[in-house]
Amino acid sequence: MGAQLVSLDLGGTQIRTARLDEHLNLLQRYDTLTLAEQGLDTTIDRIKAAIMQVLPQDGAPIAGIGVSAPGALNPQTGVLVAPPNLRGWHNVPIGDILREAFGVPVYCGNDANVAALAEVARGAARGFRHVIYITVSTGIGSGIIYDGRLLLGREGLAAEAGHMPLVVDGGRVSTLEKEAAGPALARRARSRLEAGESSALREMAGGDLSRIDARMIGQAAHAGDALAREIVAYGGFCVGLGIVSLLHIFNPDVVVIGGGVSNIGDLLFTPMWETVKRYTLDEAYWRDLRIERAQLGGDVSIVGAGALVLTHGGQADVTQVIHILND
Repeated sequence: MGAQLVSLDLGGTQIRTARLDEHLNLLQRYDTLTLAEQGLDTTIDRIKAAIMQVLPQDGAPIAGIGVSAPGALNPQTGVLVAPPNLRGWHNVPIGDILREAFGVPVYCGNDANVAALAEVARGAARGFRHVIYITVSTGIGSGIIYDGRLLLGREGLAAEAGHMPLVVDGGRVSTLEKEAAGPALARRARSRLEAGESSALREMAGGDLSRIDARMIGQAAHAGDALAREIVAYGGFCVGLGIVSLLHIFNPDVVVIGGGVSNIGDLLFTPMWETVKRYTLDEAYWRDLRIERAQLGGDVSIVGAGALVLTHGGQADVTQVIHILND
């Protein structure tokens, strides 16, 4: 067996670590609570302890540690700028901390970028060299694979498609995230119900409109509720507009859509496709395009963090690395 890899998925609720082989197959996994409210130093100690849980006991070499983390992150320096849901974390040099503790290379990536690598390595975009990954959940994140390599930009801050501006409601400037992420759909539903519109959502929420979320809207839409279907279609329209801009700039082979909102399925994807076909400059942009649902689910960050190690932070061609390993 060749050198093994360690993945760290750092979230606001959970720390997940895993050991993988050079083909990104899971060998061992460990999950624990983050408990960030206990302070930065305590959380760092928990991260180190979680990594220790998955290190090989037979002395097998570790090629490196890949870190998937939320929020703004500089992959060149390994500094976490201000991750959401990690109170007290500001400009934390997590890469240097782990490198010093374990004596192996450490590669850090924003969770959406890491997910893009994962879907190319083992998921819905396997083998493609030009890939857009978009996650639609409580926010909208994205990662871009350009010619097999992760697109990072000057300071690793590229590919934040969720913050692309959209002009809506007679000239108001919004963003893709503010219009189409799960909380945005819920907010739109509550506003229309408060204005007196009829919907099964009111009963589903037990009269408490604050309980309405994207999952509930999806359930109502599948049950035929007209208002819920309109809201889902609007979300698909907005994501479709975002995809149109990305098609014009990057001309990808495939767009992969992940995140909880994507589970709504065709009621979201159909208006998304209709928008792409209607607003692109020419059908050449979408004629051979694939828009796929993400395949890796909850394992996406673990697989992607391992792929970070294999590709030296996304800078080696992931399609070539995976091809060589699987030959």
